[in-house]
Order: sequence, then structure tokens, then C-alpha cells
Amino acid sequence: MNKRNIAERRLAWLLCAPALAAMLLVTAYPILYAIWLSLHRYDLRFPEQSRFIGLANYASVLSSEVWWQALTNTVIITICSVTVELVLGFALALLMFKATLGRRTIRTVILIPYAMITVVSALAWKFAFDPTTGFVNALLNLDQAWLTERWSAFFVIIFTEIWKTTPFMALLLLAGLTLIPQDLLKAARVDGATAWQRFIHITLPLMKPTIGVALLFRTLDAFRIFDTVYVQTRGAAGTETVSMVGYNVLIARLNLGLGSAVSVLIFIAMLIIALLLIKGFGAPLSQTRGQ
Repeated sequence: MNKRNIAERRLAWLLCAPALAAMLLVTAYPILYAIWLSLHRYDLRFPEQSRFIGLANYASVLSSEVWWQALTNTVIITICSVTVELVLGFALALLMFKATLGRRTIRTVILIPYAMITVVSALAWKFAFDPTTGFVNALLNLDQAWLTERWSAFFVIIFTEIWKTTPFMALLLLAGLTLIPQDLLKAARVDGATAWQRFIHITLPLMKPTIGVALLFRTLDAFRIFDTVYVQTRGAAGTETVSMVGYNVLIARLNLGLGSAVSVLIFIAMLIIALLLIKGFGAPLSQTRGQ
């Protein structure tokens, strides 16, 4: 048996080798190359000045007010959008799960925003909040230039993100709801537990691994927000995010060294977020696997 197990493991590694090699090529190499660039002064406008400077690029980024302002903006957008999406997504997931009549129609309608391209949805809501051509001001009887002031621009950006990606959150949570044993809920109902008590003491604990996965995917996606902000404000009115800082330095200014340092810092921030979420939701996930 031992020899057979060893042979099976060897065969498994051989079968996985092409996929692992491809993953290394498309992920590990770009990351390592970005780290290497971040340790150099590498500006395409002045290639003759390229040289190794160690951590100077990181010191320059971390000492810049632009970076910290962009990081604050990114955290605000991430926390606000993901929190609202989790609440609304749970409500929509329960609606799709409980619906008996027109279930397919309800699920299709709810998922339409997520099927739209992000740039299209960002443009649509940009025009909707436009003070001259949009319908929002007319509907609310306001005269507000939404995208010219910081906090109102944040509201439009966050609203767009919520409208676009709440269906994704609902879809993930719906998958978790289908895994909850209905016999357990029926037994609690027979014992006299109210709907709220069943939700708090049965549904939420059993949904914790699914909620962790949904938060992980959506938080990482929200933290690297770029296209919505770029389309709606171009970073004006104090709405620049860390991804926009990286774009401006790396693409617009062609400073590969400094831009790579920004990219590596974004990667580190996302890695920290992922580790915190995995630590927070990892115990229930391992318990679920063990069961």
C-alpha cells in the first residue's frame, strides 16, 4: 500500500506539473519582476539613469501624502461598499432561496447588473447623477453637482459599486444557503424558535464559511477598484485610489521603478487583508471540512 500511495502521489504531481508551471509563469514571474523593478530607478523617459537604489522607491511612496490619501479613499470605498453589499446580498439571497413563484425570473433580474461591464455601469450612473442630463436630481428635486465634491462623489462611486456587485455577493451567499440542512431548521421551528432565532443561531453560524469566502473575494476586488473611479471622476475631487496612483505613476509617467513599488505595496496590502479574513473565518471553515 505504501508503494502504491507513493506511486499515486508521484503521478498526481506529474499531472499537476504543467498547471503549476503555467501558474508560475503567469503569476510568480511578474510578481518577482515587479519586485526587482521596484528596487531600481527605472524611468522610461530617462533610461540612461537606471540603477539599483534599494528601498528608496518604497520610502518615497510611503512618505508621500498622495499615497496615504489614496489608501484612505480606498479603505473608505472598500468598507462602505462591501458592508452594504453583504447586507443587501444576504437579503437577496434569502429572497431567491425562498421564492417559489417565478424563481428563475427573480434570479435573472437580480443578476442583470453583475452581467454588465463595469465601465458601462459606471458611465450609466455618471450620466444619471449628472446635474444637467441626469434623472437623479430631477427625481429628488435637488440641484447637486454630485461628482465635483469629495463626499458626494464617494457616494456615487460606492453606490455604483453596490449596484454592480451586490448580485455577485448574493450569488455566493445563495450557494451557502442551499447547503444548510433544512431538517435542522424544521426541528428548530418545531421547538418553538422564531424566524429571527433560527437565522441568528442556525443560519448565520452555518453560513460563516460562505460569508468568509464572499467577503474575501469581494473585499480584494473592491480594494483594487480602478475603472469606476477612473470613468466617473478620474481621481478628481480627492477620490484617487491606490490603483489610480499606480496607473498614474506606472502608465502615465512611465516610471517603472516607482510604479512597481506602488504595485508591490498594493499586493502586500491585499495579502494582509486576505490573511486577516482567512484567520477570522478559517476556524469554522476547517471545522466544516472536518465534519
